[in-house]
Amino acid sequence: MLPVFLFAAQGPRAGEDPAEKSQRAKQLMSSGRFEEAIPLYKELVAAMPGNPGLLLNLGMAEHMAGREKEAIPVFETILKTQPKMLPALVSLGAARMALGQNALAIAPLQKVIALEPGNTDARGMLADALNSSGQYDAGAEQFRKLTELLPNDPRTWYGLGMSYQSMATDALERLQKLDAQSPYLAALIADTRVQRHQYRSAFFFYGEALKKLPGLHGIHAALADVYKKTGHPEWAATESAKEQALPPADCSAHPGECQFFAGHDLQATALPKTAAPTAEPLFWRAKAANELSLQALFRLGQLPPSVEIHQLRAEIARDQNQHLESVKEWKAALELAPGNTRLLHELAVSYFLAADYKSAIAEAEKVLQREPKSPEMNFTTGDSWLRLEEPEKAVPYLRTALARDPKMRAADASLGLALSRTGKFTEAVPHLEKAQELDDDGSLHYQLARAYQAAGNAQKAQTAMAQYQELQKKNQDQKEEAAREAQITPPGN
Repeated sequence: MLPVFLFAAQGPRAGEDPAEKSQRAKQLMSSGRFEEAIPLYKELVAAMPGNPGLLLNLGMAEHMAGREKEAIPVFETILKTQPKMLPALVSLGAARMALGQNALAIAPLQKVIALEPGNTDARGMLADALNSSGQYDAGAEQFRKLTELLPNDPRTWYGLGMSYQSMATDALERLQKLDAQSPYLAALIADTRVQRHQYRSAFFFYGEALKKLPGLHGIHAALADVYKKTGHPEWAATESAKEQALPPADCSAHPGECQFFAGHDLQATALPKTAAPTAEPLFWRAKAANELSLQALFRLGQLPPSVEIHQLRAEIARDQNQHLESVKEWKAALELAPGNTRLLHELAVSYFLAADYKSAIAEAEKVLQREPKSPEMNFTTGDSWLRLEEPEKAVPYLRTALARDPKMRAADASLGLALSRTGKFTEAVPHLEKAQELDDDGSLHYQLARAYQAAGNAQKAQTAMAQYQELQKKNQDQKEEAAREAQITPPGN
């Protein structure tokens, strides 16, 4: 939370009333009663217009009360006459970020660190604002400076690791948009599969990359690692020998490759500035950024126990579908930060993913006491009740989730199922129709067919049932094809 800057009123006073009013407003601010302080500061500003201290206190009261739209014009008014007032700059940046206007928060926060380079709070907010605006290189630069200023702060190392991770993810997504069939993309997908211990899938994608890029350094070594982890040391030795036999890369033609294998990861993340990046530089940017992320998070792991290290472990466990382990880590984080709403939110999600629906409801309810309209927690609670075969309890939560986020198709699917199970088939139909885009195995089409039938629409029921059968067959064919592709076989010639 930002510090509350309280400035004494400067200027003419009619008797003691303004001073008493100012003192009362300060007491309200100190006790966290920001809403009550606002009208007092408005009266003081009206009595002494243009007083920057009182304007700042009014803006702070509105900001701390969550009235960001009212606070922002106040801070901007102050900065027109005092453009270097640090509290107003910091508060303006914080208010913009609270509204999700991260791009607009960048300029005032940049001014803060230009005036006060050691302001780590402002630099941290700037790093977050840059990353949230997609400016990952600039965000990582700010976090790197923070690690120099606060070398033992786990939040800075976690932030740096997440910056690089966002950079890697962004490069992968750009590569996918550029060429979904690129062998470079296949190699990156294979890397992610290894991280999730999905070795058969990784073997397949490395093989696809190797077909088109037989001379790409690192692929044979990666296949050797897959072979080792799946109990084939003799095959691993063959792939390792192939890696060693590759000729050196042509650094003039492939600078990213040379920089990466020389350990110059930061340089390898750089993209050409003269033209739109092609697949190869995006590939090495993703590889290098991922390596930098691992280095930052390794440094985080060397620090004493912290919320950030438990959060990292929880996220890794969730990514590997180890949801009970994820629960354990979120609980450990909460021991260090009791009552933290964000951590409670994540704990509820991990309980849900672990199919412990009663515990998911219990944790989600804690969040809903503070954020009663949270779409995610209302969905988690509603869907948990549905899975516990209590659809009547599920319906109000799912309705709230959709009221707050009408595009939440998972909530449409759950609400449609809950309404069907309570006999409200006509009401269930539109929700099940909206959720069809999520149907990858035909189950939602099947439920929709039943709802159509119960609602008296036999023709639509027949069509939905045919679509269900088609999806079932397609799903089975895909499973069989994936099973054939996912076999780990000996190295080729």
